[in-house]
Amino acid sequence: MADLGITPSLRAFLAGFPEQLQAIALELRTQILDLAPEVIEQIDESAHLLGYGYAETYTHLVCVIIFQKDYINFGFPRGVDLEDPEALLEGTGQRARHVKIYSVDDATLPGVLSLLREAIEITPRPDDKE
Repeated sequence: MADLGITPSLRAFLAGFPEQLQAIALELRTQILDLAPEVIEQIDESAHLLGYGYAETYTHLVCVIIFQKDYINFGFPRGVDLEDPEALLEGTGQRARHVKIYSVDDATLPGVLSLLREAIEITPRPDDKE
């Protein structure tokens, strides 16, 4: 796997989680950065999450990687707006939904990548007229 600019702060953050979850998170990160290299990566240590968006605001947030005890929640702030023919999305909030990712293989499933592509497409950019 390519380094993809892993910063010391990201390495330190990841070190606090089991290797399996680190591997899943890095695979998801690779997919995100391959599809949307212009996104900003944000680390929220207290929430155990990595956020990816076009600006450091919730409005421009594409997705989040949230560390749980034995899986990753791959979250989408606009989850209710995503097409989900494989019924992968879970959650009961007004807008956000997530997919539980238990392995690196899960992170590369076509349905997961389709959700990510659509989330990238529908997330507003800061220069969009709203």
